[in-house]
Amino acid sequence: MSQGKAVLAKTKLIIGIALFALSIFIPLLGIWVAQTTLPVAIKTLIIGILTFGGPEILAVLAVAVLGKEAFDLIAGKIFAVLGKLAPKGSVSRNRYKVGLFLFVFSFVPSYILSYWPTLVPENPPYRIISCICADIMLVASLFVLGGDFWDKLRALFVYDAVAQFPQTESAQNE
Repeated sequence: MSQGKAVLAKTKLIIGIALFALSIFIPLLGIWVAQTTLPVAIKTLIIGILTFGGPEILAVLAVAVLGKEAFDLIAGKIFAVLGKLAPKGSVSRNRYKVGLFLFVFSFVPSYILSYWPTLVPENPPYRIISCICADIMLVASLFVLGGDFWDKLRALFVYDAVAQFPQTESAQNE
């Protein structure tokens, strides 16, 4: 009987991890759906489900299969690995300026495609490539900016966070 419970627990763990992984990668299926010959309304519906409903439903199913404790353990390990990838500490002034340029400039293709779509050729690969490059530039900018910027970014989402500006020499002399 004990061996049966171990097999069931292992099976639940495998299914739960598979559902959790699928919930992360299911939005990527929208790229494939966009290239099909389905009517636009059907494509829109499927991509919407794959992007906004499907991941959440699969994550809830993963929690149901795994149990909250096992899910928290797995998610904690994943976020611990991702946390190690985040840069730490401050960076030089020039590196910070380059990082800010990359950060701000990464939003430009989105604005161009939103407000002046005629500036980008109608050929869909150009639009997709420009958006992918902008996303890569955004992620790269976060690493160039360093850990202090990550703390500043995180502070945007903390209600009680307060900005502290360094005092200038003129303010210190008063």
